[in-house]
Amino acid sequence: MPKPVKIAPADGKLGVLIPGLGAVSTTFIAGIMALRRGLAEPIGSLTQMGTIRLGKRTENRIPRVKDFVDLTSIDDLVFGAWDIFPDNAYQAAVKAGVLDRDLLDQVREDLDPIEPMQAVFDRRFVKNLDGPNVKSGKTLWDLAEALKEDIRAFQARTGAQRLVMIWCASTEIFLKEARAHQSLEAFENGLKNNDPNIAPSMIYAYAAISMGIPYANGAPNLSADIPALEELASSKGVPLAGKDFKTGQTLMKTILAPGFKARYLGLSGWFSTNILGNRDGEVLDDPESFKTKEESKLGVLASILQPHLYPSLYKDLYHKVRINYYPPRGDNKEGWDNIDIFGWLGYPMQIKINFLCRDSILAAPIVLDLALLLDLASRSSMKGIQEWLSFYFKSPIHAPELYAEHDLFIQLMKLKNTLRYLKGEDLITHLGLEYYD
Repeated sequence: MPKPVKIAPADGKLGVLIPGLGAVSTTFIAGIMALRRGLAEPIGSLTQMGTIRLGKRTENRIPRVKDFVDLTSIDDLVFGAWDIFPDNAYQAAVKAGVLDRDLLDQVREDLDPIEPMQAVFDRRFVKNLDGPNVKSGKTLWDLAEALKEDIRAFQARTGAQRLVMIWCASTEIFLKEARAHQSLEAFENGLKNNDPNIAPSMIYAYAAISMGIPYANGAPNLSADIPALEELASSKGVPLAGKDFKTGQTLMKTILAPGFKARYLGLSGWFSTNILGNRDGEVLDDPESFKTKEESKLGVLASILQPHLYPSLYKDLYHKVRINYYPPRGDNKEGWDNIDIFGWLGYPMQIKINFLCRDSILAAPIVLDLALLLDLASRSSMKGIQEWLSFYFKSPIHAPELYAEHDLFIQLMKLKNTLRYLKGEDLITHLGLEYYD
């Protein structure tokens, strides 16, 4: 059996810092408050409800994940946020319209004190939003320093001993890597000289990583997944994860596509369209922000199906994704999929999916798991890209020489094997021959 990794204890409070106090983050925070009061269960959270098999099946060792690894208790979480709107967490949750007002009123005294700090915001990167609660500074460097001061003040105010940052703000416009992104020196010069290729999410990521705070990006935009910030994370020993929370339609794709591939069923077309009416839908109504999301959604199937290995099954797959802003729907997103498959002797078949999902309800437990697991990674001295957390993302960041692993079931195996590795347990291969020797 391998030796366990030395893991620092999860003592004291863990501060969860969130850029964006919108539907996802308020659903997450209000949910934690409801859990503490015994008003609900943590459905959808692997860290709270999941189990992990240890050793052989005959040993019947299947503890809860939270009992197997030393995770921070949800009672020890404290929350800080930035937003361009000044509404506190209760007011923002009411406006988001995800959770019932009756539930929100039961946790209002916990939500009212959570007021957003002034955000770093540039409307060039999110064109369909604007708000008054925004920082000003002569340079992007000044804005980064202001964020660091916010973080120090939050830590002093709450007594948080450890911190994580999870981007839950809106999707920024599509960006390609520029010169300012290629090295830490170039990035810091870009901050000081207001380089137009440095987006607000990158400034948050820089502030967090430079202070030793793990960072995850819940949106599809370019953020910490640039050489400059990966270099900084490696030098500071900081875990990184992302990007784009895997919630509705893409979650379905990463469940179904591995099944088609496992049975060698061909795909000729996959058409996906969505309607949603929350702030995310409003932002994605801008073509430049939609392109960022589209790139994230389109990459999933090609990675799972590997058409270069199975050209007769997947080379000619036509994959189209559409997102439509429809205000009456609010946070209750509806996704339609038409899937044209073919089987034995090339005979065609069809699958139709109509997924009426609640985007923030699916995302909130992801935020919880990432906060706890990033903190675990940090206490385990794991630094840089945490590919074992790809289970939670549409576009997992990874080493440049690797392809992204999108198969949900392989991702789950990677995650649980990483936990086994940390605790010195044998990795599970599912070979099973030893039972029949």
